[in-house]
Amino acid sequence: MKRIEHLGIAVQSIEQSLPIFEALLNTVCYKQEAVASEGVKTAFFQVGESKIELLEASNPASPIAKFLEKNGPGFHHVAFEVENIDDEIVRLSKAGFQLIHHTPKDGADNKRIAFLHPKSTNGLLVELCQEKIS
Repeated sequence: MKRIEHLGIAVQSIEQSLPIFEALLNTVCYKQEAVASEGVKTAFFQVGESKIELLEASNPASPIAKFLEKNGPGFHHVAFEVENIDDEIVRLSKAGFQLIHHTPKDGADNKRIAFLHPKSTNGLLVELCQEKIS
């Protein structure tokens, strides 16, 4: 793992949450993006070397919609930047971690991503991410 890439925060409404986080973080959102495959809308803030990602459900069957229904708004996941996501998936699988994604998929903010199941990480949803190579 190279560093914490971002912290994901589930919100009911990005539109309503933007002014709160802009005031809290003293910076503006630099990017909003929809990820149709995950049923989510995202908004990103740069905070030092890391980011904050706000996540809003864009359909009622999405993982974020289910999370919000069960837990309400709040901390959702931690994302770690990795050098080689394919190698990390193999390493973590061999180490006994339960994978949600066995192969990387396209995510927001120009990343390839894969998630580890919270059952194998003491209840923490962990995202691995690697910058897409153009």
